[in-house]
Amino acid sequence: MAFSNQFLDELRSRVGIVSVVGKKVALKRHGREHMGLCPFHNEKTPSFTVSEEKGFYHCFGCGAHGSAIDFVMETENLSFPEAVERLAAEAGMEVPQDSPQERARAERAKGLYDVMEAAARFFEKQLRMPEGKRALAYLLDRGLSEETIRAFRLGFAPDGRGVLKSALAADGIREDQMVEAGLVIRPEDGGRASYDRFRGRVMFPILDSRGRVIAFGGRVLGDGEPKYLNSPETPLFHKGRQLYALTQAREHARTEPIVVVEGYTDVLALHQAGLRTAVAPLGTALTEDQIKLIWRFSRGPVLCFDGDKAGERAASRAAERALPLLTPGYSLSFAFLPEGEDPDSLVRTRGFEAMRKTVAKAAPLSQVLWRMETAGQRLETPEERAWLEKRLKDHAFRIADETVRSHYLSDIRDRMWQLARASKQKAGQQARKSSTFAGRGGQSRSMVNSGVSTGAQEVKVDRLVLRERILLATLITHPELFDEVAEPLGYLAFSAPELDNLRQEVLKTLAGRADLDFEGLSSHLINTGYSGLLRGLLSRQVYHHASFARPDEPFDVARKGWEQVLRLYERDRLLAEIRAVEERLGNEPNDADFQRLIELKKQQQVQEEDRPDIGYSGSRSTDAA
Repeated sequence: MAFSNQFLDELRSRVGIVSVVGKKVALKRHGREHMGLCPFHNEKTPSFTVSEEKGFYHCFGCGAHGSAIDFVMETENLSFPEAVERLAAEAGMEVPQDSPQERARAERAKGLYDVMEAAARFFEKQLRMPEGKRALAYLLDRGLSEETIRAFRLGFAPDGRGVLKSALAADGIREDQMVEAGLVIRPEDGGRASYDRFRGRVMFPILDSRGRVIAFGGRVLGDGEPKYLNSPETPLFHKGRQLYALTQAREHARTEPIVVVEGYTDVLALHQAGLRTAVAPLGTALTEDQIKLIWRFSRGPVLCFDGDKAGERAASRAAERALPLLTPGYSLSFAFLPEGEDPDSLVRTRGFEAMRKTVAKAAPLSQVLWRMETAGQRLETPEERAWLEKRLKDHAFRIADETVRSHYLSDIRDRMWQLARASKQKAGQQARKSSTFAGRGGQSRSMVNSGVSTGAQEVKVDRLVLRERILLATLITHPELFDEVAEPLGYLAFSAPELDNLRQEVLKTLAGRADLDFEGLSSHLINTGYSGLLRGLLSRQVYHHASFARPDEPFDVARKGWEQVLRLYERDRLLAEIRAVEERLGNEPNDADFQRLIELKKQQQVQEEDRPDIGYSGSRSTDAA
């Protein structure tokens, strides 16, 4: 069975050699390539390299070399047609039938490259003719240099119905070839003569991975619709699988991420300014195939969007489209331009440095998802935060790769903990502000009546801090508690900032490393700068009040002690809020605080009914109430 070069090129592009080889060989990234132990000879030191960019594998030990198709043939003992069929099935591609008609079609497609090259030369020549004077002036006015115009082979399609058609016919190219290449339109009714597709437009050639012209984009001069016109789908060109300027960008993607912008002139302006990794989709939103294609050359491309509502919507679509495709080490970042600017205008008005800084500040995909879901939301109540968490988890569960999905869920938990902490801190600040205002004239009546002194309040704060230390110390010495205590501990906001930072670090670490034991977690915390705070937590003072927190205590004892301390901690926080509301009511009665006090009293009653025996198993009690 014979396969066209075009089909084989597309197959190699869509399957990705690293993905194919990685199913048989454990590969590790090494610079721009991947390395592993050669499957074709015995070796202990890796000498087998795989290059996604170059599309082949090579062993420096035994000399094995080939493409993804060769690898499948060698490792699975398949013939060439069998290997092609196997890979095509995995890529979702239909294998062309080896028929006289198919062979004729492949031969026609081969000839279409010559047709497209002839058209490109014609358009380039017309740009330098009197008819192209206006088009050349347009390009120069946009700030493009002669060098850029020549490097990207820009041209001009004269404003006539059959100018290109006549020029190609004079070169011996048949009309049916022009039609199949998308250069000429033949009316469906057959009653009129065929005519040029591109007329009165600046022309931008679109190249394939080998640098061959496969399509064109044309921009109208002056008024007219559509403003941009692309070639139709042809045997050479599939709009959703190609990117403008990728051929030029891939050479520079070794050291810089690929930057995806919206239009042709944006790409040209950036390349000319020095950002030579700019590419653009072809009049549509970025497709799944285009994302995979970019990842072959750049693991972390940057998508650049306008800083307006339309740009935000485009970013949202790209983020949602990329989620199912994410794999370890491959993702997207998002850069947003100042409102009213595009890359071309930004470079021309503010200079390349402004564009470089915009790209450097690109936000990762996880952060963009957070922005998408939190924009314009209040998120002050538990119900609102629960709604946000559900939305974020819905996004995360669309990720097919289990490892990446797990890390996204961990990131969501961390962000939700921080949001809840900030909300509680804000509520606490408002309560303290109200309490301070109410007590400006001296101690409030509720404080006097309850007999609570300033000294007693200081003791209460110390007791809260001690309980916070016990809760955190118990989790550190018993990391296996994480699944049961992560959620309630995550929603607390510790009163001591440094202790709260440690709480977040412990939760974040255990969320991503379920295998850590006490020694491993302690080592991590010491290495991340928490050694002094850790020594204070794992001290005789804490163990004196809560012996269940000792590392050698059984899991069940530690869990029971932790739960009891949490109840006491929540009770003290509730009592503190009740006192604050009572103080405000004593100084300035109002319906809102009165209703809040009723709710708090109900919560207190529930707590008292569910309250366990005060104290800790095998330890002294920290409860003075």
